[in-house]
Amino acid sequence: MSAAPSLKKYVWLSIAAAVATIGLKGAAWALTGSVGLLSDALESFVNLAGALMALWMMWLSEQPADADHAWGHGKAEYFSSAFEGFLIFLAAVSIAVSAVLRLMNPKALEAVAIGLGVSVAASVINFAVARVLAKVGKEHHSVILEADAHHLMTDVWTSVGVIVGVGLVVLTGWLWLDPVLALLVAANILFTGWKLMKRSASGLMDSALPQEMVAKVEALLEPYRKQGLGFHALRTRQAGSRAFVTLHVLVPGSWTVKEGHDLVERIEVEMLALLPNGHVTTHLEPLEDPVSMLDEGLDRRPHA
Repeated sequence: MSAAPSLKKYVWLSIAAAVATIGLKGAAWALTGSVGLLSDALESFVNLAGALMALWMMWLSEQPADADHAWGHGKAEYFSSAFEGFLIFLAAVSIAVSAVLRLMNPKALEAVAIGLGVSVAASVINFAVARVLAKVGKEHHSVILEADAHHLMTDVWTSVGVIVGVGLVVLTGWLWLDPVLALLVAANILFTGWKLMKRSASGLMDSALPQEMVAKVEALLEPYRKQGLGFHALRTRQAGSRAFVTLHVLVPGSWTVKEGHDLVERIEVEMLALLPNGHVTTHLEPLEDPVSMLDEGLDRRPHA
């Protein structure tokens, strides 16, 4: 199986978008003095830090297996999304503090039309980049790109909310709307950070492949079961963009080693067609031997 293509160029795209939106949103905040727009700009700093971490972890995850990491370095991707979640938490706290201070000392907004126009331009950039990252991440099963795309889309909707809110402040004259909106933004991105950290923890705990993928693996085995063959100890796990499957294949004890080997080779090839960037390990056992049934669980039961 050929090596998976490097996806680092898409992380560089995310870095470029973060730098551009920091400049644009920072300018929007400087023009208007809106703490809501300041909160939006701070989230773009989180995007940049997260993208830089993603670039490092993607480089690490693409390193080949070695003596100390026989299964590769795919789990490095989860450190990236966990780090981004942590940065989001810090940004949310900073936004909340700024919002509370503004609630205590309201301030009129300035140059709103120009500031909002600049913020809209930044949101368009984030939206376009998020769509690209989501598409590539889904195609290549990249945890890093999917997390980054999800965060950027959250940033887009946050920006939309801020823009609408600032517009309402201008129309109503209610200065308290601006910091209240910033607090809502902080709560929203805090929720995003929690989801990213939860997904990272799940991956580091060797979570199984998505249920729909496991169902496809089971469907692939069904025709063989109808031929009288057996399977058990099917286990799956996701490590970043890598998918791992192990299973035991039970065949008649009268088969030759070559017959059994040819069967498991065929099954592995069919599974790899289902699992992009996957790794399949099979263990051959005789159907008639009761000992074959002692290792269905993770820990093999002792026998006399």
